[in-house]
Amino acid sequence: MRKSVLTTVAIAGAALLALSGCSTRTAAGGDSGSNSGLKAGSIIGVSLPDKTSENWVLAGQLFTDAITKAGYKADVQYAPATGTAAGQADQVSSMNTKGAKVLIIGAYDGKQLGSQVATAHANGAKVIAYDRIIQNTKNVDYYVAYNNEKVGELQGQALLDGMKARYPDKMKYNIELFSGSATDPNAAVFFDGAMKILQPKIADGTVTVVSGQTKITQTATPDWKPENAQTRMDALLAANYSSTELDGVLSPNDTLGRAIITSIKAAGKATPVMPVVTGQDSEAASIPLIMSGEQYSTINKDTAKLVAQAISMINDIAKGNKASTNSPATNNGAVDVPTFYLAPVLVTKDNAAQSYANNPTLLALVKK
Repeated sequence: MRKSVLTTVAIAGAALLALSGCSTRTAAGGDSGSNSGLKAGSIIGVSLPDKTSENWVLAGQLFTDAITKAGYKADVQYAPATGTAAGQADQVSSMNTKGAKVLIIGAYDGKQLGSQVATAHANGAKVIAYDRIIQNTKNVDYYVAYNNEKVGELQGQALLDGMKARYPDKMKYNIELFSGSATDPNAAVFFDGAMKILQPKIADGTVTVVSGQTKITQTATPDWKPENAQTRMDALLAANYSSTELDGVLSPNDTLGRAIITSIKAAGKATPVMPVVTGQDSEAASIPLIMSGEQYSTINKDTAKLVAQAISMINDIAKGNKASTNSPATNNGAVDVPTFYLAPVLVTKDNAAQSYANNPTLLALVKK
């Protein structure tokens, strides 16, 4: 296990201990029915979309450890590298066949799992949408995530604040916009949140999207792949910035942000001042870039805390109770899904040490 995992597992410890204790009590005399808790040894399936982000990798490891130590059987899988929507559907179907009592699903494509979660419900299992909502089905019990609209708002404001600080003599700015994969429902939420902040500045002329590409269909990055972002950034720079200055780029996450930075540097647009580039996920590879000023910001969405909250929901289910929620229900197109939102935190060079005070791995990168 990587050092970063070792330093964050402790954050999920309290929820894990509670879950483990509940497992023992239920095994002693509980009923395994969907409203009566879980027996020790019950299968808990975790289906995650990919390994393109280090946070998905970390989530899989944390779930495996927490579920296993609690006395349940962890079935943690990632959607295959090719044909991922269909592959994930097959994996969830397999979990149903094995008799999983709880499914935690980070959807590759939130619209493609309706029949699988319907089968889960027919089998008496509970379904928790993790990080990404599962769309257009009534067969979702809970949704746990960071507040993704707030993430977008923080990114949009960071772009504006960063340009104001980096270009104190400018009153108007040239930018480009990127969004995530069209298969990820969060991509639109991030983008819409950011545009709530940016659109008024575009409308009043403070900000100009030089390419004119302001719709999510134009800004999407297929499969969240960095090579797709870099290719698009290369094309945008070649077509629009031969004699025009680029002041900022809205990047929806750190992986794409690094690809965009690579493109900017290759095109010679990093001097005399590096354009402001946003991000998300607090990936280790981006922390040195933030401290050096190559990337302006990221969003801290602590994976360990998100996993711990999902484990807390399993804890409630194991006792035969409803899981705790703290936010208005999220409409998935078919039903209002009970929701627990965690609060994202904007991170820049100025507050990085404070933001990562409880993460020795990232704090070391801040101080390096």
